[in-house]
Formats: sequence, C-alpha cells, structure tokens
Amino acid sequence: KLEISSGRFARFADGSAVVQLGETSVMVTAVSKTKPSPSQFMPLVVDYRQKAAAAGRIPTNYLRRELGTTDNEILTSRLIDRSIRPLFPPGYFYDTQILCNLLAVDGVNDPDVLAINAASAALALSDIPWHGPIGAVRVGMVDSELLINPTRAEMASSSLNLIVAGAPSSQVVMIEASAENVLQQDFCHAVKVGVKHTQQIIHAIQQLAREQKVTKRTPVKVFSAPTDMVEHVRQLASEKIYLVFTDSTHDKISRDEAINKVRLETEEDLKEKFPQAEQFEVIESFNTVSKEIFRNLVLNEYKRCDGRELTALRNISCDVDLFKPLHGSALFQRGQTQVLSSVTFDSLESSIKADIITTALSGIKDKNFMLHYEFPPYATNEIGKMGGINRRELGHGALAEKALRPVIPKDFPFTIRVTAEVLESNGSSSMASACGGSLALMDAGVPISSAVAGVAIGLISKANPEKPAEIQDYRLLTDILGIEDYLGDMDFKLAGTNKGITALQADVKIPGLPLKVVMEAIQQATVAKKEILGIMNKCIAKPRETRKENGPVVENVRVPVSRRARFVGPGGYNLRRLQAQTGVTISQVDEETFSVFAPTPGAMNEAQDFISDICKDDQEQQLEFGAIYTATITEIRDIGVMVKLYPNMSAVLLHNSQLDHKRIKHPSALGLEVGQQIQV
Repeated sequence: KLEISSGRFARFADGSAVVQLGETSVMVTAVSKTKPSPSQFMPLVVDYRQKAAAAGRIPTNYLRRELGTTDNEILTSRLIDRSIRPLFPPGYFYDTQILCNLLAVDGVNDPDVLAINAASAALALSDIPWHGPIGAVRVGMVDSELLINPTRAEMASSSLNLIVAGAPSSQVVMIEASAENVLQQDFCHAVKVGVKHTQQIIHAIQQLAREQKVTKRTPVKVFSAPTDMVEHVRQLASEKIYLVFTDSTHDKISRDEAINKVRLETEEDLKEKFPQAEQFEVIESFNTVSKEIFRNLVLNEYKRCDGRELTALRNISCDVDLFKPLHGSALFQRGQTQVLSSVTFDSLESSIKADIITTALSGIKDKNFMLHYEFPPYATNEIGKMGGINRRELGHGALAEKALRPVIPKDFPFTIRVTAEVLESNGSSSMASACGGSLALMDAGVPISSAVAGVAIGLISKANPEKPAEIQDYRLLTDILGIEDYLGDMDFKLAGTNKGITALQADVKIPGLPLKVVMEAIQQATVAKKEILGIMNKCIAKPRETRKENGPVVENVRVPVSRRARFVGPGGYNLRRLQAQTGVTISQVDEETFSVFAPTPGAMNEAQDFISDICKDDQEQQLEFGAIYTATITEIRDIGVMVKLYPNMSAVLLHNSQLDHKRIKHPSALGLEVGQQIQV
C-alpha cells in the first residue's frame, strides 16, 4: 500500500510530499524561482541524499557526517531527473530544485522508486507549471511471475529489475532496467504491466491536486523564438540547411562546420532586420528552423543525414589483444564512435566495498565486477577540465556495467575491472562500451556465458496539432548519431545477448511515449543487436581458453597448524614482509589453507620460495620407531635435557630417567653440556 501525503512537512517549499511504503518514508520538496534564469535551457537540479539516520546508523567517516555524494545517490538523482524533466513546459527556464530527503528506511522497501513518486506529487501539488503527474513502479520477476514494487528479499532472487515511469493515458516517460537475459516477450509484458500500475498512482496524485484546488502560476516569460523571426529564417536559410542535411558525404565535424557557416550568415542578417531582438531569440530562431528541416527529412523523405536507411547500422569494426601487457583489451568502432576497452584482474580483496549506509539503505553488496567509463573532452574535439567524474560518465558506466554483469561467472577467482575509454564520440558511446567490454572480457579469457552487444534507437515524432500530448506520426531510427539524439525525441538504449535483454535505458524528451512505440523500439533494437553480435563474433567468437601469461595467479597453500605461528610471524611480521617484498596478497581460507594472490606469475614464484623457506620442516624427516639418532642438546633443565634431532625441529625433553641406566638427579651428573651430541 503506497501512501502519498502532503501539508505537514516543509510548508515553505512550493511543493512538498511524503510517500510511504511499508515503513520506508521519503519526503521530496520542489522549489522553482519566479525570476527567469540567465541560462538558455531548463535549469533543473535533482538531489537525492541517503540519510544515515534514516537507516539507524552513524556515518563511519571521521567527521561522522554525510560527506560528498555516493554513486548510488547520483544514479538515483539521474533516475528522478529523467522521469520529470520531459514534462516541464518548453521554454520554462526558471531555476528549479528537487530535493529528496530519506526520513526512514525499513530495509525491506527500496526508497528510490518512492522518491520518483514523491517528486511527482510535490510538483503536481505545487504551483510550478508541470504537465504531470507521473507514477513509477519497480517490476521484478521471480520464477517468471511478475512482482510490483517487490521487497528487497524478493529482488535478491529476481531475474529482472525494471523501473518504469508512466504519464497520464498510459504513456511511458522513463525506463531503467537490468535483467538476467530476460526474453523479449517477457520484458515487453513486464513494461505493460508496470505502466498499468503507474496509472493508479497518477490517479491518486490527480485526486490530491483536485482536493487541494491547485492552481499553476503563469511564468513571467516563456522563452521561445518569435514567429516572424522564424519565418524570416525559413525564407532565408531553408535551402542552405536542407543541402547540408542531405549531403551524406559529411562527417560529424564537417557537418557541424557547414551548419555553423549558414548559422553565422543568417544571424548577421537577423540582427540587421530585428535590431531589438535578444541574442537568445536570434539563436533559437535558427535552431527552430534547422531542427524542423532535419526532422521533416526523416518524417517525410525517410532520409538520414548520413545517407543510411532508417534501420541501418553504421560500419562496425572490432579488434582485440591490442597491447600485450594488458590482461585483456579491445577496440570497438561504430561509425565515428570509438571505444577502447581494457580488462584488469586483481585480488578479490580489491572488490568495491559499499559503505554501511548505502548497504543499509539500498542493499548493495560487494562488487567484484565493475565497469568504469571515461569520456575525455578530445572525444568531441573539445577542451575541458580533466579529473573528477561527472554524473553523465557515472550513469553511462553504470548502464554498460548492467549490460555485462549477467554474463560474468559468479565464482570467478579475481575482481574484474573493465575500463571503457571513449576516444571518438558521435552517438551511443555507452552501448559501444558494452560491446567493447564484451570483446575485451573474451580476449582476457573470462568465461562469459555469451557475448553482449548494445544499440541506441532514436525517434522523430510529429505531435497531433489538436492534442500536443498525442503522437500523430513517428519514425524510429536504429543506431543514432549524436545529432539525431540531440534533435530527436528519445535515446533508447538496449543491450543483451543473442537470447535476451540484459539492460535497457530509455531517455525521453517528449512528454510521453505510447506503449506501441516502446514495443516497436525494443523489437527494432533486438534485430540490430543480433546483427552487431554477428559482426563481433567474426572478431572473437568465444572466450580464450587460457588467460594471458602475464596475468595474475591465485593459489592455495597448505600450512600445518603447528607451523602457522611461524608462517604468520610475530604480529603478522612475516606476512607483511612477504607482501612488501613480492607484492602478493595473502588471506586465510580455513584452519590450514591460505590463499595467495600474486599480480604476476614471477611474484608467485618468489612468494612460493619464501613460503617453503619458512615452512621447511613441512618436509618433516620421517623418523622410524626404534631407530637410533644423533641428537643435539639445546638446554639443560633440572628434570632432563631438551634435544633436537634436526635443526628446525621444535626441541623435545629427554627425562633424567631416560639418560642413564642409573637414577640421576641432574643431567650435570653425567657431564652433559649444551651443544653436545648424544645418541638417542
């Protein structure tokens, strides 16, 4: 039972709502400035913060406060942002902030989906212009049975983790999913069921808004290009723009340059004709016309600017094993998008340990597979600050990681880190990272269950003039370019194996997609995915039988309990010395077994020499019963002498009664001294 309430907390905010499921409560506030922002886009900030107190813990850092943002917080913030952004009116450029505050978390119900619903309620109950409300649910699948908003325990055995945000009249605004190779028809069914359940939440929020008699404010100014200026640009530049977009010999850089040349000429002319116009209106007039021409080419003439058919892929080339010292590497090139992937193995100790707060609030356990995505500025011929990771890189890396996780063997003896570096980018670099990562894992000899490929599908749609929320006509585009993403209506990324789907992320720019379009997009992506897998298999069809020679090794060493103290050394001294000298990591498996991880085979050989040196007397000399040996006296005591039979044996006591036939009271009576050898 999902409860939505408002009017008790945070009443100065434009909108505030609390959503509760089980004992988990999330409060979200929405505030939007009444003065326009200087930026020429929708300045929306969503901040989702995990509060330690909500989980009944104290932060473990040294200030005992919540510092910085964790990956999980950023990914959830992006999830909420993507769900609500498409529903703001076009040209509404007012600073807007959505803050999500975890009030209480019960460890059973996940707060992330609740935060999306609370953000929707807060915006719907405020006077901020917003064409909502939306509703969001998580859909899980256990034994091919669908569960809506499953508990954390149910999610642990679920083969699907789908979050879908729906808008009124069963439209889809956002999809984020990871799945264990779920079949296409099961996945489509899950989306339909999810959207059906979002409608109940939407009706509840609409009812609340009616009861509270919410009226929306009228913004001081809605930014748009004046019709007379747009008309002027149409007359002036349509021909030139059309020529650039129909010339398929252009690549990304030359097309941008050609359009900019037309833009500068047109803007000069506009400034003369409309001297009182603002800079924004001048730029926006040109953008409006070029966007219109670009979209009409696809809608009316079925033409894409690079000359491809609507469902055609760009040229793909793959290469593996690029650099010998790396544990695995691959280069994936699709058109002008190029990704270099590497695979590194390290000890299981170097897996990611989630902090206790994240674990308590979101149930994330240690990860021994991770994918890190980097997008340097030169990938788009820009300059920029390096260092630090932005939200976009984190989101794309997480998506590619979701795509690959289901095929990674569960019992792999190493932690795997895949890096995906985008060296050239012209659209869908996150899906190229999934393809490159799959190739690199095979090159590294990780026994992945099957290859993974991903593709991005775009949309150009035409709204119904009477009802802007309805789509009158549309075209789906396979494997979109950067410009098709930028001027289009959605970026729909799907990744999976030949059998099923492993990850899906839909970013929508219009206020909602009909389910029919979503189903077609999934179908079109599946066809393209199979085609890409075919090309990848020509490069490397299955994982290498063995890992590379210079990769790390793990071996188990038996140390008898009697030798353990000696092996570890006083206060762990020997272990630390071994780790410092050879670079190996040692962890205890059970009573007598230690696991030794070495970064290279050379280090392992060094470590083994060191270990056999310490544990020499493992090769205990086999003493026979009744035989006579020479022993060395190491100490003289009142009751007898301590002797050793061989150098590194622990000394044993020979009692006075065994030293001579006569009874003696002290060994000195026989003239025995330390170091003397006697027959025993």
